[in-house]
Amino acid sequence: MKSFEITTRSGSKSIPVGQGHPLLLLAGPCALETGELGWQVAKEMKEICERLGISYVFKASFDKANRTSLDAFRGPGLRNGLRQLDRIRQEVEIPVVSDVHETAQMDLAADALDIIQIPAFLCRQTDLLVAAAKTGKTVNLKKGQFLSPWDMKHAVRKLRAAGCDRILLTERGASFGYNNLVVDMRSLPVMRSFDCPVIFDATHSVQLPGGMGGSSGGQREFIPTLTRAAMAAGIDGLFMEVHPDPDKALCDGPNSIPLNEVEALLKQLLVIREAVEKLGDVT
Repeated sequence: MKSFEITTRSGSKSIPVGQGHPLLLLAGPCALETGELGWQVAKEMKEICERLGISYVFKASFDKANRTSLDAFRGPGLRNGLRQLDRIRQEVEIPVVSDVHETAQMDLAADALDIIQIPAFLCRQTDLLVAAAKTGKTVNLKKGQFLSPWDMKHAVRKLRAAGCDRILLTERGASFGYNNLVVDMRSLPVMRSFDCPVIFDATHSVQLPGGMGGSSGGQREFIPTLTRAAMAAGIDGLFMEVHPDPDKALCDGPNSIPLNEVEALLKQLLVIREAVEKLGDVT
């Protein structure tokens, strides 16, 4: 399984990811609600990860273009959102990742972000993948809820053919009937076989898409269970939506983990990771 270094925007620091390297964590609120909330989460998460020896990247969306309802909160938008992310990157001194939905957004996004994320619903959009690859950035490619893990090799080939050799693959569950997702842990080793570090999305995996009528629901009480299982199966990183008060979050609150619960869970996961390493598995 391939390892590589994520080059940060400043060029002064890189983050190794993959076999033999520290756990990578992409975490933050679903969408940027306010600059101050994003800054708060980024600062506290950075401190937690430094204590635990985890590589941290702040995540938040500048625009959630695939909301269930027309009236749903989407975020501050492209230019304002990227300015907020750039401020967090500079002031907290951490790399940042956000999802890009259109090829027209790619150049501006690449100027502000360290990692370009391709949303699950768009993981087969060839033009978007090619545009992301041509930025020269690391690309986090989320597996669509509608795809098998082995089908993701085609999306990986698109990125590589366009010149991207730093690819993260993220598992976020598969559609299981209506308004429900299920995680097949077999997908983790399957996607690792494509020579890409694999990330487990701990919070979208407990989402109930459209489960609240005009918005998605979630079962955040199952985040620890699924995340422990994924860590035991073998992963290289985690993706988490983190909020100081998920019940008041403007986006994806039901499947977000409270900020004050993150450190205890991460400590558990590192114990499991150490045990898996001792058993000789690749992590």
